[in-house]
Amino acid sequence: MSNQAKTELFETMPIPKAVMQMSVPTVISSLVMVIYNLADTFFVGFLNDPVQNAAVTLAAPVLLAFNAVNNLFGVGSSSMMSRALGVKDYETAKKSSATGFYCALVCALLYSVLFTIFKNPALTILGADDTTRKATADYLMWTVSFGAVPSILNVVMAYMVRSEGASLHASIGTMSGCILNIILDPIFIMPWGLDMGASGAGLATFISNCFAFTYFIILTIVKRKNTFVCLKPNMVSKRKKVILGIAAVGIPSAIQNLLNVTGMTILNNFTAGYGSDAVAAMGIAHKVNMIPLQIALGISQGIMPLIGYNYTAKNYPRMKAFLTFTTKIVLTLMSVVTVLYFIFSKQVTGFFIDTQTVVDYSSKFLQGMCICLPFICMDFMAVGVFQSCGMGKKALVFAILRKIILEIPLLYILGAVFPLYGLAWAQTIAEIILATIAIIVLVRMFGKLEKETV
Repeated sequence: MSNQAKTELFETMPIPKAVMQMSVPTVISSLVMVIYNLADTFFVGFLNDPVQNAAVTLAAPVLLAFNAVNNLFGVGSSSMMSRALGVKDYETAKKSSATGFYCALVCALLYSVLFTIFKNPALTILGADDTTRKATADYLMWTVSFGAVPSILNVVMAYMVRSEGASLHASIGTMSGCILNIILDPIFIMPWGLDMGASGAGLATFISNCFAFTYFIILTIVKRKNTFVCLKPNMVSKRKKVILGIAAVGIPSAIQNLLNVTGMTILNNFTAGYGSDAVAAMGIAHKVNMIPLQIALGISQGIMPLIGYNYTAKNYPRMKAFLTFTTKIVLTLMSVVTVLYFIFSKQVTGFFIDTQTVVDYSSKFLQGMCICLPFICMDFMAVGVFQSCGMGKKALVFAILRKIILEIPLLYILGAVFPLYGLAWAQTIAEIILATIAIIVLVRMFGKLEKETV
């Protein structure tokens, strides 16, 4: 994409066309990523071994914690790049990308080393017991000890590539790794292949992330004369403007993710008290619910560069039009999915495992979780706007409200009042409250911006 085409996308292209151009590739890659995440559950589920399924579920918080680094340097640097492009400050855009990339590399290496050193206490915290410890450790060896660096860097680079309007290239890179993972999973997991179980799922993930990371490196080299994504070490910036610009959005986003990990770990520990069947069922329900959630998240991430660019360019009417158009689409879609999930919960969850106890558990979990879908998309939109505009404090407040004030306390309360099944409703109740707050904050925010243009 030429610089002229990028400018047209951000400044003059019709709203529906610009949203589709940025969001459709992102949504498709998000769907492929969900399928790739579900592939582990799907093929491990074919083994009809709740221990292997529980291993994948128990490992999820550690992998989810990758997003703390992804968000810190991916969301942070991409937001800084989009805002810099909005005021035609191309040098800052390049320095932001180089700084984000090398900081992410250092953090990924540290993450890998620290997890490997403290693996045993980490497994205990995750809720692994004598039955599930070995399978969980084998899965995490490939995905974290070996896989943290390629997994984190390919996501960070996708954010950067998307920030300058190249949503299709970002999605191709993400999808290439996902598709490879789906192909490799049955070969490594199933008895007719290498028969590695959960460990094979981890190995497939590691290889696929290496492939995706390699794609982005090659893309950056080939497009080096026509991209603001820069990987030159001498472009790493010590300027206060760049560092604080990345940190202002990245740190709150990272904290938000760490709180998500904390919430998931608490949920898994509560569920673990009911046995490996319940843990496997919660994992299946969670991953099934992640399909529409990733669509909503993909759409909100797709429009983030459009929001950030027009915010710094002070084109507030266009910025609001992007948000309004996108929100209508997402709300309609999430409402339809909620109804379908609630009605066909047993059929959907039964697709992943034949064990009747697990299906019974997971279908009830999914019914509780899916109600949150229309509400959580409003949260995604609000947080996306805050991140795009450099309003990290507002994003952090929402993260604290969601997990510390609402969801985690609700896990304890509902877990006590409605044993096991109440756990699945904690997120739903939290998101209903948070969606109300999000609408109020956005209305007030755009009211103030409109006054500035008068």
